[in-house]
Amino acid sequence: MKHNILKSVYASFLILLLTSFIVQPTIVQAAETLDLNAESAILVDANSGKILYEKNADEALPPASMTKMMTEYLVWEAIEEGTITWETTTEISDVLHKISGNNAFSGIGLRQDIDYTVKDLYNAMAINSDNATTMALAELIAGSEGEFVKMMNAKAEEMGLPDYKFVNSTGLDNESLGEHYPEGTKPDDTNLLSAESAALLGYHLVNDYPESLEISSIPEIEFDGRTIRNWNWMLPHDATFLKPHFYEGIDGLKTGFTEKAGYCFTGTAERNGKRLISVVMKTGSEEERFKETVKLMDYGFDNFESKELFPAGYQLKDHASLPVAKGKADQVEITLKDAYQTPIKKGEEENYSLNYNYNEDKLNAEGELQAPIKKGEKVGEATLAYAGEAGNGYIIDKPNNNKIDIVTNQAVDKKNWFMLMLGSIGSFFGGLFSSIIDMVKGWF
Repeated sequence: MKHNILKSVYASFLILLLTSFIVQPTIVQAAETLDLNAESAILVDANSGKILYEKNADEALPPASMTKMMTEYLVWEAIEEGTITWETTTEISDVLHKISGNNAFSGIGLRQDIDYTVKDLYNAMAINSDNATTMALAELIAGSEGEFVKMMNAKAEEMGLPDYKFVNSTGLDNESLGEHYPEGTKPDDTNLLSAESAALLGYHLVNDYPESLEISSIPEIEFDGRTIRNWNWMLPHDATFLKPHFYEGIDGLKTGFTEKAGYCFTGTAERNGKRLISVVMKTGSEEERFKETVKLMDYGFDNFESKELFPAGYQLKDHASLPVAKGKADQVEITLKDAYQTPIKKGEEENYSLNYNYNEDKLNAEGELQAPIKKGEKVGEATLAYAGEAGNGYIIDKPNNNKIDIVTNQAVDKKNWFMLMLGSIGSFFGGLFSSIIDMVKGWF
């Protein structure tokens, strides 16, 4: 009987052991890969710009109407600079009237018997992804779409987008526009963005002009006497067939589709003060781009938290002070000037450490600071080191992303001339005494 009990216990132990080795790694792997049905994708923290997940994020692909995020940004900038206002009006040309009447271009049918305000045109562009209204705004701001394209590329360079090519304001392929493609571009040109570039563009739009979210979050709106609907199905739509795609906290940013681009989406959502930006490119259907976005958003909200890894005033063990030359004190305490706070994967605090890098011009040949020293004087930088596998990159270079200043904790005055002279005399006789001792030792 006892043998059977032991045998049963042993069997149970083996099952438990096998489960821990077989089942658990499978779960972890699924969480890490996400199994995304997209050619490329990225997920970033919208506050710090830290990359939380990426898949082929540096591959430049046609972004379709996600291109309009740059047009939106330049509209906000023009309003901020006073070039235009929301109430500025413009007429609709014959070309734009024709394009607006084309259903293949998400056309909403602009009229030529009225003037449209910038506000109306922007709403149609940002909410309904209308192309003619986008081109009308480009022409209004720059005089022509060709000149506006130059502005788009210049702004992309200024933002530091790593992979981009703007050839029109809308995201349509130039060949779809026939003879109406922008001057200075080629008839077979198309816009290009990597997922990382799209995320960085979204990052700038959200952080520089957060008011843009008030418009991108509108599910539907009245335009010229009729209702137009947002192509972002994750917003709280009234339509029954769209309700299953609703995602709590989503409020932007821009969908896109062309035959070359497939179905794309740059999304952003905020929950409990944490905002994420996601990009999926070249998915297989309208539904799939939102399903893949849900995977990314859930991964970010469920697995990451903003954590203060090292507080302001933190002193690294064995690096709490530096020696001082010619000072009234022989040592000066050093600390972190600011707290180091960043999004990290839950439970990974132990994978982070600090490396200290001192300013060489602050130290003498013996590695000492030269008095006098001011309180709060910068003596170097602490760089965050990561030993895990979740990644530690950023889409934007910010001072607090990778390093924090190391500063002195108190002031150290320089010794007066008399004390320095005594020190020199002491050093001289000390050296002389040591030399005599060494010579005497050599006699025996």
